[in-house]
Amino acid sequence: MPHAPLDRLKPLITLGTALALLLAGWFGFNAWAQWRDEARREAVEASRDAVAQAVTSSLGVAQKRFADQLASPGVRDALARGLLDRAGEQLTAGWPGASGGEVRPAELGGAYDALQAPGAAKVAYGHVAALEAAIAGGKPVAWAIREGGKPWIALAAPVTAGNAPAVAFVRLPLDKIAGAMQAAAVGDDTYLALRQGNATLVEKGDTELAGSAESLKKAIEGSELRVAAAVPDVAGGPLGLRSIGCAIAALIFLLLAAAIAALPRLLARRAGGASSESHEDAPTLADVIRPTAPPPVPAADSAESVKRSLALDRGIFRAYDIRGVVGQSLDAGIAELIGQAIGTVMQEQGLRDIVVGRDGRLSGPALVEGLVTGLRRAGRNVLDIGMAPTPVTYFGAYHLRAGSCVSVTGSHNPPDYNGFKVVVGGETLSGDAIVDLYSRIADDRLHTAPTPGNVEQHDISEDYVQRIAADIQIDRPLKVVVDAGNGVAGEIGPRVLEAIGADVIPLFCDIDGTFPNHHPDPSEPHNLTDLIQMVDRMDADFGIAFDGDGDRLGVVTRDGQNIFPDRLLMLFAADVLERNPGAVILFDVKCTGRLPGHILRHGGSPLMWKTGHSLIKAKMRETDAELAGEMSGHFFFKERWYGFDDGIYAAARLLEILAASPRTPTETLNALPNGVSTPEIKVDAPNGNPHAFVERFQNEATFEGARLSTIDGLRVDYPDGWGLVRASNTTPVLVMRFDADSAEALARIQNAFRAQIAAIQPDLALPF
Repeated sequence: MPHAPLDRLKPLITLGTALALLLAGWFGFNAWAQWRDEARREAVEASRDAVAQAVTSSLGVAQKRFADQLASPGVRDALARGLLDRAGEQLTAGWPGASGGEVRPAELGGAYDALQAPGAAKVAYGHVAALEAAIAGGKPVAWAIREGGKPWIALAAPVTAGNAPAVAFVRLPLDKIAGAMQAAAVGDDTYLALRQGNATLVEKGDTELAGSAESLKKAIEGSELRVAAAVPDVAGGPLGLRSIGCAIAALIFLLLAAAIAALPRLLARRAGGASSESHEDAPTLADVIRPTAPPPVPAADSAESVKRSLALDRGIFRAYDIRGVVGQSLDAGIAELIGQAIGTVMQEQGLRDIVVGRDGRLSGPALVEGLVTGLRRAGRNVLDIGMAPTPVTYFGAYHLRAGSCVSVTGSHNPPDYNGFKVVVGGETLSGDAIVDLYSRIADDRLHTAPTPGNVEQHDISEDYVQRIAADIQIDRPLKVVVDAGNGVAGEIGPRVLEAIGADVIPLFCDIDGTFPNHHPDPSEPHNLTDLIQMVDRMDADFGIAFDGDGDRLGVVTRDGQNIFPDRLLMLFAADVLERNPGAVILFDVKCTGRLPGHILRHGGSPLMWKTGHSLIKAKMRETDAELAGEMSGHFFFKERWYGFDDGIYAAARLLEILAASPRTPTETLNALPNGVSTPEIKVDAPNGNPHAFVERFQNEATFEGARLSTIDGLRVDYPDGWGLVRASNTTPVLVMRFDADSAEALARIQNAFRAQIAAIQPDLALPF
């Protein structure tokens, strides 16, 4: 007959043994994880220190040789006689690997002229930055640059040539300095990089860890270089224990499990009369450890298809994003296919997580439902942040460490429009990458995962506000009217500006996807009428306006002036260049001709590029630009921010600059260089095909005495102004703009364009 007390204890003994084993396994796993993390960290730190020491040593050798060359009789004689070209030639004489020797006057006028020469803009910025750094610091510098498509280490030093200040320059192949990186022992699960500023020169290991590498950086003495390192994040051990503590805890719980399992035998022996049946039935340690059949797993949650009634329209896949009319070319079913196509691209790149946000349009929830269904079908994990401005969605990709995101937004288009702005692996999809999504859907080349991805809800609005407020606090309070045009920035935009110390007066900040008050597009001057009136009525310092999804900014002064974004970019550029001399500042073809000279006068490197937020971001990565801006009101700060277009953050930076000035905001803004200019002029394209017209215009139009640029459309620059015709990539219209030093010059340039357009398309109605 079974022993009754032991029978009653058996379930508790089994449970106690299993729990102790579970805790032993948990602590044991954490001991192993902590030991692995410590070993990895020690290894990568040792590699980092070895590389830093080797690079420091190599730089020291190079800088000593540079000093010896400067002190050589040939260089000294040429400098004393003011023969700059001769001194430059002598700098590299007998120095294996050295090239590009030169000596320039300290004002660097010739260097800045070279930046503007055809073909020079892509290669000369780092060169000039090195010269600027040596002059500003008054001592030799080492600077990583890129010229002729190759990486180099530039050495520059201030010198005297013919009793006038000058600067000497020479370059060495990067591998002479960074060769230690190639020999460094770096595992596949760690990361090491040689960096300067925001540029990564050489990297090894798992590049997905690049974003967290600054936490283990080590500076290279005598240069702006540093060695950055990273290991995968591993959570701290239970109760704060490290590897040894976790191992001891695991051993204790293992012994406890054995003791609990042996408890029935001990009790039976003490009772002295337990039956053999009791001994046979009692669980042993081996019984508890022995695997048992797992319980049946319920069928995996499946991402149900969303009903689709529309045919796929190639026309919604545009240059910068995907955009269409809801109910005509876009619905939840199309969104599902787009989500699965994006998920397929992510699957091929080994990316799992993606952030999804939407603006305030009425069609947003249904399109998000379809998009998320498609992403999950492709096996991607969705981090849904709900209703949020596009820049907050971009921020989420960084903050939640996803690296990918989709903003469901119609931007500044009418209420019946909606669309998708897509970032995969840190790159904004545009051009061929957008067309590729269409091709994958049309050709049915979509990945379907065996198990759908997960979906999680996140609210990151306060994280976004605090991230900006932690970086920006204005020096004095400013009263500002904020017009969100009933767009999605209406809630968080005022929160950000209040958090940095502003007195905010909201205007049309209630989110309403029908946009009942005015169209949410600050690039159209008539949309700023209400804002100008409110600034005057409330006696505010100035007013700002956001577009429908919060990635663009408009500004008006106390006296009712509309400060066009290309003039705002002058203000931002001067501020950024104070801390980053020689930095590249990007602007699009619609910006004023006074902007490049303003950037040059403040020690920067201007570069004009194509219009389009995704095209600008790609060019920023290519040129390592610190700042970019478009005439449409997109501003891209890489300095102190993430490099994406963010109207809300740009507004915070604007308040920071204006509050630090002793003048009023209106005085500061009106003091920016100005002329006579038009806003963007939009004209319906012949036959609805703006690209065909612009191609003819580029080939057939003639403008005497002007410099022509075909970067994006046709821009015609005269000494006293310029004009532009380009094709919109989002609507079937021609976009024109004119800018000049005087009204007479503006009229002359417009007349020249009118004549050339009439010769090609006589029936095209022009509003000027």
